[in-house]
Amino acid sequence: MKSEKRISKRRRSRISLKFGKFMKYICSGEQLKAVDEMVPSSESIGTKDCSASDYSSKAGEVVKHPDIGNIEEAEWSLRETSSLNYEEARALLGRIEYQKGNIEAALHVFEGIDIAAATPKMKIALALANRKGERHKRRSQNLSSPPMSVHAISLLLEAIFLKAKCLQGLGRFKEAAQSCKVILDIVESSFAEGFPENLGADCKLQETLNRAVELLPELWKLADAPRETIMSYRRALLPCWNLDAETTAKLQKEFAIFLLYCGGETCPPNLRSQMGSSFVPRNNIEEAILLLMILLRKVALKRIEWDPSILDHLSFAFSIAGDLSSLATQIEELLPGIINRKERYHILALCYYGAGEDLVALNLLRKLLSGSEDPKCLPALLIASKICGEYPDLAEEGATFASRALECLGDGCDQMESTANCLLGISLSAQSKVAITDFDRATRQAKALQALVSAARSTNMRDLSILYRLSLEYAEQRKLNAAHYYAKMLLKLEGGSNLKGWLLMARILSAQKRYEDAETILNAALDQTGKWEQGELLRTKAKVQLVQGQLKGAVETYTHLLAALQVQTKTFSSDKRASCNVTGGLFPDIILEIACWSNGLGEAWGFETCEYGSANHARSLELEVWLDLAFIYINLSQWHDAEICLSKSEAISSYSASKCHATGVLYEKKGLYKEAIKAFRSALNIDPAHVPSLISTAVVLRKLSDQSNAVIRSFLMAALRLDGMNSSAWYNLGLFYKSQGTQSSKLEAAECFEAAASLEETAPVEPFR
Repeated sequence: MKSEKRISKRRRSRISLKFGKFMKYICSGEQLKAVDEMVPSSESIGTKDCSASDYSSKAGEVVKHPDIGNIEEAEWSLRETSSLNYEEARALLGRIEYQKGNIEAALHVFEGIDIAAATPKMKIALALANRKGERHKRRSQNLSSPPMSVHAISLLLEAIFLKAKCLQGLGRFKEAAQSCKVILDIVESSFAEGFPENLGADCKLQETLNRAVELLPELWKLADAPRETIMSYRRALLPCWNLDAETTAKLQKEFAIFLLYCGGETCPPNLRSQMGSSFVPRNNIEEAILLLMILLRKVALKRIEWDPSILDHLSFAFSIAGDLSSLATQIEELLPGIINRKERYHILALCYYGAGEDLVALNLLRKLLSGSEDPKCLPALLIASKICGEYPDLAEEGATFASRALECLGDGCDQMESTANCLLGISLSAQSKVAITDFDRATRQAKALQALVSAARSTNMRDLSILYRLSLEYAEQRKLNAAHYYAKMLLKLEGGSNLKGWLLMARILSAQKRYEDAETILNAALDQTGKWEQGELLRTKAKVQLVQGQLKGAVETYTHLLAALQVQTKTFSSDKRASCNVTGGLFPDIILEIACWSNGLGEAWGFETCEYGSANHARSLELEVWLDLAFIYINLSQWHDAEICLSKSEAISSYSASKCHATGVLYEKKGLYKEAIKAFRSALNIDPAHVPSLISTAVVLRKLSDQSNAVIRSFLMAALRLDGMNSSAWYNLGLFYKSQGTQSSKLEAAECFEAAASLEETAPVEPFR
């Protein structure tokens, strides 16, 4: 017995001497700098070695089971050789075990600390310490002595933090998050007005708090708890933690990234206190955009360093939100030198093009592609060619850009070469539509087909967009067999997933006068298409039924389409109203920061006044359907029904060239030619390039016989310049020449009638494009 006591005494003596050597280092608190090296983060769990001492272990490997007897002896010796209590002694011992890499042993030590019992004492001590710091000048005031020192509190909070790190290393993420949350709860309840700046100056309390605030959202992410992650981020961004600017910016960026890519929608934030005009985000995307805009503002104010990834994430967020004009505004507000001028031109051009401001984007691209900037920038050349190809008057410039892109490629990427050839074909096709002579038109059409075929071959006939363009070009040149071949190939490749492919095939079949096949294709497309996407298919089907003489079936199809459109419009309207009244959740007061910088952010951003593209398309399609029905009743001489349809279209849009034209046709059928002329003029005032109104104006003027032949001919020639494939324009021009009575005019009339007949034989029920 005496020998055993002597051995035990010598063992305690050795442990006591060992711990004595560690006391100065431990009490300095510098060990926190190596804490994150002990246990990997969520990005690299089990991939980094613990390196605080010669002992090293990985979080994912099997570690030694704790020797309970040795730990108890070490704890007793540590308490005997210092004035620490039970909890403080275990906190110091757990720290040592953690630094040695003994995660399980450290966790066993930390679990022996009764945090629940120590929490009230820590709260009281922190509150008294804060009050003492505020009143240190008032010496006469008596303050009760705190139940424990600030250093002891710092030691215990560090123990809680290290316990969370141990649990993280062992894969017990939910328990780790709950442990880490205790630190924030204690500090938050102790300081009503936030963590005081002077309290953590002489100890590691502030550093422990900072690390806990950063770690908590990370742990909830690892625990696969998105709601708790977002709530912890919002809590971390509260101003009460006295975080430095870099830490706050890091949290804001990480929060924005999580909101953008977490894959789920959480409860929108609700401000507990807000300014009258401050903007409250309604969903993840808006909240992420707001956080990233705050970071950009901090960069502009030079509070933080520039981080290029902020702009990358903001670009993605604005793209998802469909508000690229606001992204352009943010880029324009960046200080010079933050991003390269060439890059600025390129990004701004993309933003404005995505926002529908094509000409603004084109002007920026012209600057970028000038000789003083980067004339061989391949992406800019391709985008510029794409923009120009959408405007016939810019088609020549678009072809030039595409040719320059091909020259820059040389023996480069086949995919880029096919894209450049495709854009060249599109530009040449647009050029052919404004060609003055037939020779120029035929030459450009041939070159356009050559470029498109080259693009399709370089992709082994596998690129869907190129096949669509190739089939469309053949169809518009009325080479219907080739158009049908490529449209069939397109449908086979895409598996019927694209609405445009179905529509093109149906229109090609209608141009071939294969109306039953066209209706079969449309029915198959309707079976594979969602309810909200069936509008164009139903309208085309109704027109196919009309040309087959199925008047009743066509009216039923139109009725079905109108019912679906009205339901769709009401659905979008109710969704828009509901989105403006979303509340709930918790959001930090940091929102006030951006409110001070930008008053009325919601209005400037456009969330409250934005239009829903799908709802606008539905209203536009509904207008066209009512006009189609009006023409049906006009041809049947059912004036009252036609007027009802026109009144319905008037309610949708009074400023419509198509509506004014339909009204004029109604007056014309009634024999009210002067009223018809007024209606056609109104249509041309709205859209000077409205081809049906140009043709109808010429027809009515010829009937009135109160205008010179030159005026009538000018209207018809203007229509043909805009649409050289319009059979009605050629037919009425033939009638005009025939009425002249001269031999030369009769020959011209015959040519016009021949062109009209040829075009009518290959005319689709709807334009191919």
